[in-house]
Amino acid sequence: MKCRLLPRIAAVALLACVLPALALADEVLDRAKKLIEGRDARTAYELLAPLQSQRAGDPNYDYLLGVAALDLGRNTEAVFALERVLAVQPNNAQARAEIARAYFNLKEMDAAKREFQNVRTQNPPAEVAATIDRYLDAIDRAAVGPKPTARFYVEGFAGYDSNVNSATADRSIAVPLFGGALFTLAPGATKLSDGYWGLAAGVATRMPINTRWALIAGFNGSRRWNFERDNFDTAFVDLNFGTTYKRDRDLLSFLVQLNDFTVYDPIYSSAYREARGGTVQWQRDVDARNQVSAYVQYAKLTYPDQRIRNADRYVAGAGYAHAFRGGPTVYASLYGGREKTADPTAEALGFDLYGVRAGGDQVLSEKFIVFANAAYEHRRYDATDSFFLVTRRDNQVTGTVGLHYVPARNWRVTTQVLGFVNRSNIDLNTFDRVMGEVRLRRDFDF
Repeated sequence: MKCRLLPRIAAVALLACVLPALALADEVLDRAKKLIEGRDARTAYELLAPLQSQRAGDPNYDYLLGVAALDLGRNTEAVFALERVLAVQPNNAQARAEIARAYFNLKEMDAAKREFQNVRTQNPPAEVAATIDRYLDAIDRAAVGPKPTARFYVEGFAGYDSNVNSATADRSIAVPLFGGALFTLAPGATKLSDGYWGLAAGVATRMPINTRWALIAGFNGSRRWNFERDNFDTAFVDLNFGTTYKRDRDLLSFLVQLNDFTVYDPIYSSAYREARGGTVQWQRDVDARNQVSAYVQYAKLTYPDQRIRNADRYVAGAGYAHAFRGGPTVYASLYGGREKTADPTAEALGFDLYGVRAGGDQVLSEKFIVFANAAYEHRRYDATDSFFLVTRRDNQVTGTVGLHYVPARNWRVTTQVLGFVNRSNIDLNTFDRVMGEVRLRRDFDF
């Protein structure tokens, strides 16, 4: 008799434990549903997400978690949760509509179209059908591909530079090769400050070939005039062209790049430095708010009047960007590389490098955007310097902080401060530099 009662007693005990838990679970789902209906997806998500290990597989829970994640821009998480719903409820039209929206946000257009069409065949309410039709029209337009585009800009700028020649502030330098004797530097080899003004212009074009491939090209040029130190006036010209390949959330870019940097000092007969090379870059939109990227880059550097400095430069890096909901957009990247001199007798000019960059911007209003960025780079040179009898090591820190003001469409005024600090174990290469400037830019779309 006692043996027969034991299973019943165990069952009653189990139900006594489970029923309160189920009631609590339903209460949690009711709260989450009301929060979502009240457009408080963040609180709903924070309520539901910690329960995934216990409740994943429950279609009611998974549906609410998927909707909350989708409303927060967590599209990949939404897809996972809604897929669990459809695994046990394949005819759940609401779940199919939501997962279609998640696929659309992730730019997986084929999957989004399939799910929207599935919902459309189930005769949804008229307002739902109209929304689905708008999504399907957008997908069809995307399939045709965008039209050729071009954007041209012109820009004027003016400012003050505390160190136009990026030179040391020291007036004399001790040279170990000569027993540490002090040598007085020429005026042009020490720190010089000046005001400046300049002009810039550029164009970027894109020509689609089909839904995946497009041709791209761009040109940028700038010219800067110092008020007094005209032998340190500069110009920069950059030309790039190539192609892009896009599939779902991935974008591959293949670019050929040509640029010249000119210093208008009479000692240079042509451009100070010429660079010829290319870049291959991969970029992936993880979801609506996160992006990862990686690249490899090569450039052949030529110094027409200092050919001993000619070098091959190789750099590779990876980056990550995140857009906070209602907050700033931030990014960070790491990179490393090598600059190898072409002349084997100039080993002391070649170096390995690595660095990190980070920054972001915050929209303050329709007209104001604040931004900031910073970077650090370390350079380790290949051989002992013949004059200073040490192997050079440099640590460079740069940073910018500024404000964009947008008075009208396609107009922008930028006020910014830029700082540069280079610290080296060779005093001649140690310098500080600060620039403050204002830029006025006008864009033209074609």
